[in-house]
Amino acid sequence: MASCLIVDLGFIGYADACALQERTVAARKIGAVEDVLFLCEHPHVITQGRNGKREHLLVSEQVLRQKGVELHHSSRGGDITYHGPGQIVGYPILNLAAIRRDVGWYMRMLEEVMIRATLEYGVAASRVTGRTGIWVQTANASEEKLGAIGVHLSRWVSSHGFAYNVSTDLRYFDLIVPCGIADRKATSLEKLLGRHVERHEVATRLTAHFGGLFGFDMKIASREALLRKLQESDGALAVSA
Repeated sequence: MASCLIVDLGFIGYADACALQERTVAARKIGAVEDVLFLCEHPHVITQGRNGKREHLLVSEQVLRQKGVELHHSSRGGDITYHGPGQIVGYPILNLAAIRRDVGWYMRMLEEVMIRATLEYGVAASRVTGRTGIWVQTANASEEKLGAIGVHLSRWVSSHGFAYNVSTDLRYFDLIVPCGIADRKATSLEKLLGRHVERHEVATRLTAHFGGLFGFDMKIASREALLRKLQESDGALAVSA
């Protein structure tokens, strides 16, 4: 069974997380590190993916600054979305060439990770045809989005990933048209359950299903241990260049 490192970055800025992903992707391409699943939580930030439309940002950048919300362009697929406290963001850095060369399958698997973790709380989440992420039915037979997906692949090594709303302040989604879908709202696990849920508990369930679905032996690693491997990899990359 292949191993995958779980590295919990805690509370980290979006730009710093992207820079760390880029270094890890480069190291993964040359086999200097194993597959890695980063877990983290971001300060308030709105990110616009490769297919994002500027008009889906509903306020000015001045208003964002006043609210303490950063704005970043991202190399991931998808439109515009929000990340912030109370949301678990997962960034898998995987060599999909050794697993399965199928982007659609990979995205469905990330959805399945969140669907199965949600079901453990007695909540049935599902997919909606033509839309990425996971959704729950509301009382009026509409859907609300619980988890989002946006990925990037380079030579079959993945980056970016999924965002799962645990205790997210959903008012921040009003600043945007989430994922470009105007008639659907976001929701959170705590809103659905009507009670507090520990982040660590949800993260543990997400990583367990991630390992099971991808067939990984999940191993906890510190950020410092990974950085040591990346430093060695940086040297190898510099020599090869």
